[in-house]
Amino acid sequence: MESWSVEQVCNWLKQRNLGELVPKFREEEVSGAALLALNDRMVQQLVKKIGHQAVLMDLIKKYQQQKSGLESLTYCCETASQKFPEVISGKNLKSFFARHKMLQWTSSYSLPDFPYDVKCILAEKKCPDHSMRIRIIEFLQADMTKYLEGSLYPNSQQYNIVVNTLLQAYPFLDEDGNGFLLWKRALKDRFKYIRRPIEDDEQVLRNKCKFGHRRGQSRKSSFAENKLDDVQGQVEEGPAHLKGSAMDLHIKWLNQEYMKTQRNWEEVDKRMNVTMEIRRKMISDKAPLKDILRLFPFLRCPYQLFREFQLLTHMDIQKKTVEILEIYSENILSLYAVRNNPINVMLQENLKQHTEEDVLKYMKMTAACLLLPEVFGDDSSLFAAVNEEVKTVTPVLEVKNPFNMNSCEFALYIEGEELAQLDDCTMALAALVAAFQVFDIPFPKRIHRTLNFLQSLVFEVRSPASLP
Repeated sequence: MESWSVEQVCNWLKQRNLGELVPKFREEEVSGAALLALNDRMVQQLVKKIGHQAVLMDLIKKYQQQKSGLESLTYCCETASQKFPEVISGKNLKSFFARHKMLQWTSSYSLPDFPYDVKCILAEKKCPDHSMRIRIIEFLQADMTKYLEGSLYPNSQQYNIVVNTLLQAYPFLDEDGNGFLLWKRALKDRFKYIRRPIEDDEQVLRNKCKFGHRRGQSRKSSFAENKLDDVQGQVEEGPAHLKGSAMDLHIKWLNQEYMKTQRNWEEVDKRMNVTMEIRRKMISDKAPLKDILRLFPFLRCPYQLFREFQLLTHMDIQKKTVEILEIYSENILSLYAVRNNPINVMLQENLKQHTEEDVLKYMKMTAACLLLPEVFGDDSSLFAAVNEEVKTVTPVLEVKNPFNMNSCEFALYIEGEELAQLDDCTMALAALVAAFQVFDIPFPKRIHRTLNFLQSLVFEVRSPASLP
């Protein structure tokens, strides 16, 4: 920064949303060296707004701290390289600097000041509901972006730092020991959502060129733009007994709310309760699934799918599937029947690349989930399509890169179409079991034993089916 010209300083100000200061900095010919030499009195004379003064001084202070830290680290590395030239060189030195930068980020990070209602929930040590979780994630994402100086691409370590800080401050959020992965996945998904509409941002374009577009992304965005008009027309063409009734108003409201990015989940819950009777009648009358989802699109949301299951059975399906996989995963992986299965082979190869306990546990639970049909001698293609195209019409999971923490994807398909995207194996398994129950779909014979085993555990049958 010391060698920056006046124009480079002005560009730096624009990148930090301080473009209003550019004319004054040009007039006073503030170069990089002059910028770093500014004191409080000079900043007050140069910048009129108190908010801009605070931001500018904070940025200068952070740069000076970082610079002094790096200089001390460089001195240590140079001293060490004289004693141990074979260790401190080239690639190793680069990793030292990267780690030092990460340590600075770690030591400086603290949780944001949450809104009053969030503070009340956290103070009472209550597990937040879905809408409250979204609010917490939104504040964490905004806070991370501030720490990253506007970047929308945190690395894995930075995600870990933020989630660990959250769970250390509020241990009760680590539900059943699986909270870390759930909160991390939600935070990553939030950043993906924020990045999606930013088409012309330089960093977004650079990363798109580096990693490539996700398949079908442009198709989904154009579909979302036209969805509301289509749905409103389709609702008007719905069953005759819905027209002109209060039920019709609820359905129209649900379709309109579904297209919003910020949804009123409390009102969604109420209206889904009110419309449940007509929805269950359509399902019992074997109405086409497309018609049901057209009128009640929120059934595509995992949260509402699980809620519908709970209203029908009084069982928390997601909590149950977490318990099932935690209890049975080690037993499943130790069975002789799955020893040479490609899923197990893939698992063993990936386990060698990681040492974090939570990552290893996540991988084992994922493998156990995908291997269940093999244990019972069922047709695994009716359970999950792993890195393959979905070919069945009954509820089935689509799984891509199951053991890659950065690119794994889970989705639920019914009748060959994607119903919902899911965060991890536990949510995927819960959605699969819930779909059969919610849409009243009989178990296919070739996967019956696997699904019967899961159902007996979910419903806490006195003599549940057991592993062979």
